[in-house]
Amino acid sequence: MKETIHSTLQLIRLAEKLKFELRHSWLSNGRRESVAEHTWQMALMAILIHKYLSQPVNLEKTLKMILIHDLIEAEVGDIPFFEKSPRKDAKQKMEQQAIENIKNQLNSETGDEIYDLWYEFEAYNTPEAKFAKALDNLEVQIQHNLAQFETWEEIEYDLVYNKMDQYCEYDPFLKELCQEIKAEAEDKMIKGGIDVQSVKARATRQNS
Repeated sequence: MKETIHSTLQLIRLAEKLKFELRHSWLSNGRRESVAEHTWQMALMAILIHKYLSQPVNLEKTLKMILIHDLIEAEVGDIPFFEKSPRKDAKQKMEQQAIENIKNQLNSETGDEIYDLWYEFEAYNTPEAKFAKALDNLEVQIQHNLAQFETWEEIEYDLVYNKMDQYCEYDPFLKELCQEIKAEAEDKMIKGGIDVQSVKARATRQNS
């Protein structure tokens, strides 16, 4: 029992880093979003949305998957989707090593569960993984929409049109939610003086 308590506390201490590991997203008050805050908002979205999906999901399993999907960032750190760097090139290898380390810190049952859920999310081939992956992408844009437009980088204009849709197409409710979030983003860009039609055309060319 003492060994289990020790290993559990050890992982909780590691996970605490997610409270101050910052993402490339900003809050409406001008502060950067932490990984832990991203995870919390995804979990809330899952609770609010799961009942409207055309294909039922196990909410408990989905919430577990959400809570652990970025746990590896306590070791690896957050690496933005559009970053180009040596650490981005090594991202997959570093993350796989991090989840191995986490698995080995815990007893076999809990460690195996976390390990399996992380890989299930990455594989993206179960109803829960598809739902969690959609929420992961939708949360990013929701937070961008809430932030000051000055925090957006130009590449993020294009991501409005070529990142979320692929993860939401499979479900009517998620597809409609995605369109609403996209409309909010367009409105923000227009108010920021951006030629939305040009951005949309550029993003379409990138997708083709």
